[in-house]
Amino acid sequence: MKRTRILSWFVLLMLSIILAFPTQAFAESKVYHVPIENNVEKGLAAFLQRAFQDAESHGAEAIVLEIHTPGGFTDAAEDIAKIIKQSDIRVIAFINTKAHSAGALIALNADAIYMTSDATIGSAGVIDGTGNAAELKAQSAWITQMIAAAESTERNPEYARAMADPTVDMSEYRAPKGKYLTLSAAEALEVDYSNGTVSSLQEVLAKEGLADSTVINMEPTVAEQITRIVTNPIVIPILLSIASLGLVIELYSPGFGVSGIMGLSALGLFFFGHLIAGFAGYESILLLLIGIILIIAEFFVPGGIVGIIGGVLIVLSLLLAGADFVQMGYSILIAMLIAVIGMVILMKFFGKKLHMFNKLVLKDATTTEEGYVSNVNRLELIGKKGKTVTPFRPAGVVFIDGERVDAVSDGSYIDAGKQVEIIKVEGSRIVVRAIEEMEEL
Repeated sequence: MKRTRILSWFVLLMLSIILAFPTQAFAESKVYHVPIENNVEKGLAAFLQRAFQDAESHGAEAIVLEIHTPGGFTDAAEDIAKIIKQSDIRVIAFINTKAHSAGALIALNADAIYMTSDATIGSAGVIDGTGNAAELKAQSAWITQMIAAAESTERNPEYARAMADPTVDMSEYRAPKGKYLTLSAAEALEVDYSNGTVSSLQEVLAKEGLADSTVINMEPTVAEQITRIVTNPIVIPILLSIASLGLVIELYSPGFGVSGIMGLSALGLFFFGHLIAGFAGYESILLLLIGIILIIAEFFVPGGIVGIIGGVLIVLSLLLAGADFVQMGYSILIAMLIAVIGMVILMKFFGKKLHMFNKLVLKDATTTEEGYVSNVNRLELIGKKGKTVTPFRPAGVVFIDGERVDAVSDGSYIDAGKQVEIIKVEGSRIVVRAIEEMEEL
């Protein structure tokens, strides 16, 4: 009986505690705040993947993407759009100033869009690396992506199309044929591309009924920030060029110095960033290490085959580590071209100062000043007389002071047994002239 009474008191105490703190026990909701800033690239997609996974594992009620971007790379935007679509959590886009190009596609995939009064959305034409319009195939695929994003969130797809297709006439929004559509906050609200104009994140939460939610601010880690930089398609060829040029200089220099550190650091940054972003696997790093070992072995194993295999393995490891096979191919070609140019410059201007070049290139010259001669220069024979042993046509043999000497005539035919005089010696070339002809002159 006593035990039953104690148990009853314990249950009542626990119920009192739970009822006294209802918010902490039941009513707490979480909202994840995730920034999308600067250029859209693969490193950003990796950061958002982590943010969405963290939000799902902690039972977040919503994810707010605060967007402020001029755009970026379409493949990265498509990856982010896929992350948003696959999430069961409500996604809210808060456009704080601008969501252009790739940023527009990300915003259009959100369940709701809120914009600050000075914000804009649109201008989503696809351009290539030179700043010109991309090929028709790429444009068509991107336009379809924009339309699909608008349709999936029940927005009028014509405006999404006009943002990416300059052939659509939207003169009423300052976008006649030939221009991409960009909507202001007021215009986006008018065409239902915005759920409201706000001034802050708190206002967004209030409009969504999440004012009392706990806001968890997601920020990229240092590793993810590095990843965002080194996975940028513009930075990749620069990194690989630094790596190749640094290692080439190091191979032809004594000891291990700054150039080698720069080369290895650039290569390490490349693989570190692509490993964190999820593009590079351990198999690519293994291929890299094997390739480096084979190239080092080339200095001890003659033939060249080992070094060639090592180089192929390194190139293959880079291709496997990249997010885009074709893009990585171009980056590698650029790096190889810069390395070749660097080698030519090194050999031309700094060859004498570089240790390895001195081993590869013969620098010694066998000059006369140092005692090297190809033939004895017998100047003492000039003026001596002798008898031809063979006819001169114009070369022949002359007997002088008991020595047979190979010589040539001055151009005329000289029969055997004739008296001649040596009139010139030029290295191994000894010139004779018949004495009779000289007397006649």
